[in-house]
Amino acid sequence: MVDLSLQKRLASEILGVGVSRVRVDPARVEDVADAITREEIKRLIKDGAIYAEPARGNTGYSSKVRREQRRKGRRRGHGKRKGVRTARTDEKEVWMSKIRKIRRYLRYLRDNKIIDRKTYRRLYRLAKGGFFKSFNSLRTYLIEHGYLKR
Repeated sequence: MVDLSLQKRLASEILGVGVSRVRVDPARVEDVADAITREEIKRLIKDGAIYAEPARGNTGYSSKVRREQRRKGRRRGHGKRKGVRTARTDEKEVWMSKIRKIRRYLRYLRDNKIIDRKTYRRLYRLAKGGFFKSFNSLRTYLIEHGYLKR
């Protein structure tokens, strides 16, 4: 076996890749072994006796699988969480979605004459003040106070 470490080192510098990616054509090993200058190595690279192997990257398959699992809601449990709840979801966003849902429902009740304008205003102000924890708590309140049937 011929020692080609010098030739491979020079070729790696010329090609701009690591030594492990430099390959030599098995049929031209003797020609490569005789080459000891950069010019000779450059000529052999041009002839195709020495070449660089294409870079190998990560396939990305496992990350795609992981992303798909997360989309389904897996891998998102307590053990995976680093930040506090408010760091993961903005408090304002939560409030906006909640209050919009409640106000939309109150408008529906008012427009369909289920509650009168005075009641609507009172419930609207309660909602604005954060009295209802969620849409369901509003429904429960309305049922308990006789505005809705079960």
